[in-house]
Parts: sequence; structure tokens; C-alpha cells
Amino acid sequence: MATLIFQRAGWSLQISRSSRTFAVSFTTTLPHRPKPPTRHHSSHTSRHSSRHLKHELARSIFTSTKIYQEQQPQSPRPATTSSRPPPAEPTTPIPDLTDGFSDQPVVLDEGARQVDWTRSFHGLSSESFPKESSDVLLAPLDPNDIEVKPDGIVYLPEIKYRRILNRAFGPGGWGLAPRGETIVTAKAVTREYALVVQGRLVSVARGEMDYFSPEGIPTAAEGCKSNALMRCCKDLGVASELWDPRFIRKFIAQNAKEVWVEHVVTKKKKRVWMRKDDSIRYPFKETKGFGA
Repeated sequence: MATLIFQRAGWSLQISRSSRTFAVSFTTTLPHRPKPPTRHHSSHTSRHSSRHLKHELARSIFTSTKIYQEQQPQSPRPATTSSRPPPAEPTTPIPDLTDGFSDQPVVLDEGARQVDWTRSFHGLSSESFPKESSDVLLAPLDPNDIEVKPDGIVYLPEIKYRRILNRAFGPGGWGLAPRGETIVTAKAVTREYALVVQGRLVSVARGEMDYFSPEGIPTAAEGCKSNALMRCCKDLGVASELWDPRFIRKFIAQNAKEVWVEHVVTKKKKRVWMRKDDSIRYPFKETKGFGA
């Protein structure tokens, strides 16, 4: 046992440490002031009072001791069967997509027996496609496939470009190869792609798509790919009418109309374009213009 003592006039502190206990003792003296003797007391009474004072002082010593017991380590609880799954291990933090995707294309070795589509133009303009494929690519558009945006722009949905390519070359006979990494700006996503058909490059275009919040960046990246596909198809003659001003004006006159609509919540009015065979959808409804 180890003991440490601190002592001053009127008090003392003793700390003792054993293998499993820890004791602290504090001792103090609380003196009592005796009453002064009266005049008629004799000397015998005075001596008696002096002895009584010493006795009182001896009785006023106060000691406080506190013993602390060392806690034993708790034994591990026995494993119990539980339906709860084990806690998931910590994962690496998800990177901020506004900094980019870090998806640079893989660069092949010089000696690899593959075409590096990130920089190669293998097969470009080497030969034309068979007549069967060319007829599918150059076929006039069905007016029912053409859509009209509210601002009056006509377009062909991107899924129909894919259907035309599948009819011309078969599923798996064509594909898009990225030519660079995805670039994320403050409001848009952009990336360059190459359209590869039957093992040879036929077109290169850069796609782009706007986004309005960081959560929309992945969707914008997919839209960027579809936008690049539509632009690559221009080189194959697919939906070339949609870049012909005369065709656009004729189609608008025959198949589109401009109407006034009102937002059912905000009551704001505006003019929008739509196909003549379409109807206004919620949250808008058709209305009369200002002053009508």
C-alpha cells in the first residue's frame, strides 16, 4: 500500500492506494472557545476549566474517510440471435458531382489489338452502307413522330433515333464511344461521343444538357449522351428534315397551333405552341388572351 500525506496547521490529508482500493482521509480540528471564568471562581476552578478546554479541543477533531473500489472489467455479453442486420461498415464519402465525374476513357496500349476510340478515326469514310441500311436511314419522317416544344421548336424524340439505328444495323450493330471525360459546368453537362457502326467510326459530336440542381447532374449526363447521338445521326441523314427551314415552316402551319394557357395555381398566362391533335395538360388550362 502506498500512502501520501499532506499536513498543515489545523488539517491533514491522507491518500492511500492499494491494489484494488483508493482511500482519501481528511482530518480537521474545530476549536471551541471556552466561556471566561467568573470573578468568584477560585484558582481550583480555573485549573479545572483549563483541563476541560483541552478535553473539548480533543473532542472537536473531525475525520472524514472515503474509499473508492476499483471496478472490475465487465465480461462480454453472450451473443444473442437477432433479426437485425449487422451495422453497415463506414463507406467512403460520395464525391461532389459538381467537380466532375472523373470518368476519363481508358487509353489502350500501343500494341493492343483493339481500336482506341478515344482518339482513333478508324474506318471513317472507308465505304458506304448497303442500300438496305441507307434506305432506313434516309427514309422520310412520319409526321406523327415529330413533336413540338412550347417555344415552337420541332424535334424527334431521342428514342426514335435509336429505333432507326436498330432497324438499319440491328441491335448491337452500333454504339456510342466516349471521346473525353464528362465536363460539369455551373449549369450544364457536356461530353464528346463517337458513333461507331459495325466496327468503324462514322461520326463525332459533343452532347450537352442543362441541369438546375446538383441532384440532377446524373440525369443531365444521360441526356447529354442522347443529345450527342441525335447530333451524330445528322451525318447519316437521319431526321434531316428537322434542320430544313422550309420543312419546319410547312409542318408548323399544317400540324401545330399557338394557344393561350393559364397556370391553375399562379393564374399566370402565356402563349405556347403545341400539336393540333394534342391537349393542354395540368397544371395549365387553355384560356383567352389578355384583353379578350
